[in-house]
Amino acid sequence: VQLQACGGGLVQAGGSLRLSCVASGGTFSRYSMGWFRQSPGREREFVATISRSGGFTSYSDSVKGRFTISRDNARNTVYLQMNSLKPEETAVYYCAANTYYTDSDSQRYEYWGQGTLVTVSS
Repeated sequence: VQLQACGGGLVQAGGSLRLSCVASGGTFSRYSMGWFRQSPGREREFVATISRSGGFTSYSDSVKGRFTISRDNARNTVYLQMNSLKPEETAVYYCAANTYYTDSDSQRYEYWGQGTLVTVSS
């Protein structure tokens, strides 16, 4: 499956963005989906994940209550709504697909998109 993320950009601290990730070349509903991010000089970190049906979601503690992951299986798309953004959340955000697990371990994700840059200005 191929993943294409978009929706990144420049936003002021406290602002909002919605990222989208469109899947192609596979049966989207067979995959759990995740969002990860990576800032310069830092390791890639887990942000959120959603199960195949969308009935289960999980978030990192740092984004809980501000970010929302959702999916539309009819549109082969997963979303990440990000509110109250902070400058330290400036990063490249990646979507990823996982055949077997709905969890935070990036090693378990088999397919990755190219990333979309989110810049949060102070």
